[in-house]
Amino acid sequence: MIAQSRPFGQRYAFVVVAVIFFCLLIAAGLRSAPSVMMVPLEESFGWRRDVTSWAASVGILLYGLTGPFAAALMERVGMRRTLIGALLVMSGSTALSLFMTQPWHLFITWGVFSGIGSGAVASVLGATIVNRWFKTNRGLMMGLMSASSATGMLIFLPLIASLAQNGGWKPVAIAVAIATAALIPFVLLLVPERPASIGLVRYGADADDVPPVSPASQGNFLAHTLNTLRRASSTRVFWYLFATFFICGFTTNGLVGTHLIAFCGDMGIPEVQAAGLLSLMGIFDLIGTTLSGWLTDRFDPRKLLGVYYAVRGLSLIYLPYSGFSATSLIIFSVLYGLDWIATVPPTLRLANEAFGDRSGPIVFGWIVAGHQVGAATAAAFGGTMRELQGNYELAFIIAGMTGIAAACISLLINTSRAEFDPEPQPA
Repeated sequence: MIAQSRPFGQRYAFVVVAVIFFCLLIAAGLRSAPSVMMVPLEESFGWRRDVTSWAASVGILLYGLTGPFAAALMERVGMRRTLIGALLVMSGSTALSLFMTQPWHLFITWGVFSGIGSGAVASVLGATIVNRWFKTNRGLMMGLMSASSATGMLIFLPLIASLAQNGGWKPVAIAVAIATAALIPFVLLLVPERPASIGLVRYGADADDVPPVSPASQGNFLAHTLNTLRRASSTRVFWYLFATFFICGFTTNGLVGTHLIAFCGDMGIPEVQAAGLLSLMGIFDLIGTTLSGWLTDRFDPRKLLGVYYAVRGLSLIYLPYSGFSATSLIIFSVLYGLDWIATVPPTLRLANEAFGDRSGPIVFGWIVAGHQVGAATAAAFGGTMRELQGNYELAFIIAGMTGIAAACISLLINTSRAEFDPEPQPA
């Protein structure tokens, strides 16, 4: 049982954000682990690159599809219970993978179960925490928590790449399982269900503030989640946001997050050095995404998205022609890293503007599902292109072109008129 008081007053919201930041960071580390396990798994079991790519693709897909249901489940059974259950599934599935001997074991552990577990500890969790604990500064807080995925790469990738290079894939699985399980006591002790659970209101809110209540907190949360999708999918803004986030996933963790290390390996760059490039991206994404949250509170989010996707697309088109020299790779890492997840704060703001604070997190969960469908597509697409052509060049050029398309779509989004008739508040 959580104590019914906490220090710091309204500022206790930042303690909650800190714990959730680390949960998101560990989930990002888990999702990035398959990228450094590809070569060790190939060496240990003889599994081809497209086999491991498809397993990673399954994990990424379920990571996204779990999101909207997790958002509704947090309202129905509680955010803390959902989060603790997800951390247990993540830790257990990665630990079980230590006993795998067949490709289907990889699909079940690192694909199905880790995908479901990490999907509940993703952007929808950040959106839920922001809406529950903050009345003001939402863009900045969402930017900070979105940047946790970059920080996950920053901290985890060099470590797990070193573990993989020196000890194979098993030390990677052990490290992820232990790190995930270690967070559970912090969630139990430091994360109340809501501000009201400890006698507080949202940060920046007046004393009489009453947060919006989601209909998912009553009744059948599965039916509500699907009904929210049905209602949102009848609007044009939903499909614009879904399409841009599909491309966001296609061009980030799907292609670059899964295949950049292998691409660099094809060009003669060792795993640890290639992981260092992703870490460099993580440093600049931590800066870029936090700055994006600050900008989102002040500027038109559609124009921000247009700039982000255009820069990303041009960066991906540039990479195959860069020569893979140290200087060119640093240029790519900086430009690409600055907007790796910078798209999240403006996308969440547009979702909340169009669909409201009550339904916004669940709709955003479905938009994030689009992100992960795009990422899963790119993970499988990259591996297949590598097997068919013997290189990744065309895959990265095609991804860059989709980034330019997303920049154009972003400018078409219009939330100025009512797009979503809200359901009546539950009594």
